[in-house]
Amino acid sequence: MTENADKRTGPGGSSIIYHETLRPTWSMWLLVIIAAVLGWLTLAPLSTGWGIASGILVAAVAVFALLASRSDITVTSTHLQVGRATIEREHVGEVTGYVGDAAFQQRGQKLHGLAYLHLRSWIKPVVRIQIEDRQDRTPYWLTSTARPEELVAVLGGTMHVEDQSEDLHEEDIPQWLIDAERAQLEAERADEQQK
Repeated sequence: MTENADKRTGPGGSSIIYHETLRPTWSMWLLVIIAAVLGWLTLAPLSTGWGIASGILVAAVAVFALLASRSDITVTSTHLQVGRATIEREHVGEVTGYVGDAAFQQRGQKLHGLAYLHLRSWIKPVVRIQIEDRQDRTPYWLTSTARPEELVAVLGGTMHVEDQSEDLHEEDIPQWLIDAERAQLEAERADEQQK
């Protein structure tokens, strides 16, 4: 079985060194039952047949939504694929894993508007992957992962250690991206003034 795992190939044709599938947890599947009951209750007063049909339809939609939320994270020696996004590893910068309150802050308070998000609400830990490609305006990727320590280790990063003196408003955006955004804004202002 180990031999076959080593022969799998991922993005770029390289062998896979890390793979994780993000699946709904068993508790998320309880939503299907709740959805079916609510669907039944909606139309059951009109007719039992309509109630049953409505419950089955709503449950089917809930199952489809949960199956569609399944996604993969794949790391090869040359590429990183998170969901539908793929990037060459040479463009991957600093990688940091977050758990607990730090992960919650990365999902909300510290989230950058241009970041690529690959989040699942039922998986709390996240990994932040800095993007160092000057052709890409995305400052970083933020992905949910059930195994943050393993993903961070494969990408050569570190797990976040809570620091009491840390400034909550400090952003970890690459300086070149800040400079590029500033230059673009200045160019747009100059164009507006010329008109």
